[in-house]
Amino acid sequence: VPHNKNTENCETVKMPVPKRVSVAMSMHIGAPAVACVKKGTEVKVGDVIGTAGGFVSAPVHSPVSGKVFAVDELMMPNGNKTQVVVIDTDGRQTVSENVKPPVVTDYASFIEAIKASGLVGLGGAGFPASVKLSPKNLDDVDTLIINGAECEPYITTDYREMIENGADVIEGAKAVKQYLNIAKVVIAIEANKPEAIKKMSELCKGLDGFEVKTLPSVYPQGAEKILIESVTGKEVPKGGLPADVGVIVMNVASAGFVGRYLATGMPLITKRITVDGDAVAKAQNVEVVIGTPIKDVIEFCGGYTEEAGKILYGGPMMGTAVSSDEMPILKQTNAIIVFGREKAVLPAANPCIRCGRCVAACPMGLAPVEIALALSIKDADAIKELYADLCMECGSCSYVCPAKRPVAQTMKEAKDFLRKAAK
Repeated sequence: VPHNKNTENCETVKMPVPKRVSVAMSMHIGAPAVACVKKGTEVKVGDVIGTAGGFVSAPVHSPVSGKVFAVDELMMPNGNKTQVVVIDTDGRQTVSENVKPPVVTDYASFIEAIKASGLVGLGGAGFPASVKLSPKNLDDVDTLIINGAECEPYITTDYREMIENGADVIEGAKAVKQYLNIAKVVIAIEANKPEAIKKMSELCKGLDGFEVKTLPSVYPQGAEKILIESVTGKEVPKGGLPADVGVIVMNVASAGFVGRYLATGMPLITKRITVDGDAVAKAQNVEVVIGTPIKDVIEFCGGYTEEAGKILYGGPMMGTAVSSDEMPILKQTNAIIVFGREKAVLPAANPCIRCGRCVAACPMGLAPVEIALALSIKDADAIKELYADLCMECGSCSYVCPAKRPVAQTMKEAKDFLRKAAK
């Protein structure tokens, strides 16, 4: 797919704190956090405003100082509703007295620190980091892969993390390596990022067990299971986890955050995002506080050049369309891409010609044509036997389809149908 890395040379600019933020309690895979503040509560930067709602969950912190305006309900792009804490900011950004570097002495205290930080995977998936770093077979894990591939079109936030905060990435990776007792760290970067490869290679010089690996610039190279195979030659078994082949994968921005958090104690309250698309006046990389409305971000980037036809959380291949620019920035938001009316219109779908291109393009070796047929007759057993649940929703099938069918959307429907059937 075209890279369209228009903002790769745009140094990150910090956006002023907006007058009001809306901090969602569901910004990760797993159980949503539970709001622990109420209307009128005074909060400071770094205060806990949402406690983890289960084992696979993460706490949420106030990104601003101010007063809670409301604890309301928010409809997420996937149709699920979640609590949202709306805060009127006071502009002072007073830091909470609870923000201090964590005391880490061993694996257990390291995991507790990561859990308290609110870190979730910053590459887009949003899996709670404390859970990812606690595999059941930790003793079998010998490789940590720091994912710097960033294969999604338009997005350059990971690239800027390596260029601007490479030392933090190394410090975070060193901490994970030390406390999880992992022998080898591989920083994997696509070949279309030569400056990042150079920068990270320089930072790795003299570090025992560290290496930088250059990967082909082929989508979806950054997908976890694809990355593991490219780096190690090992294939994660169907239904398995990276730890099953001795690997943990961590996004570069996540590693960079760990490095900063261990030094400062400041939890996850800001996010670097790429703002791009033909309907935005100025494409750039922006650091914003989590909960900032999309409309405020667009205004900071010069506003719309035309009426928005589609606004995406993320990129055009794996991003999610939002219904309104009132939606807030989430922990896992790595881009806001805005297309005008012309680019937003989907092409008319024609009948499937059974060419098999979707099968050839699928990085997981699935058969979207057969899965679509099984879905059309509501055959849950067939959908399961065809491993539809392994679909990573990369969009490759839709991209190559000559009939312009919504193949990826159909795959997602099949996965949803399978989940409902299982219940």
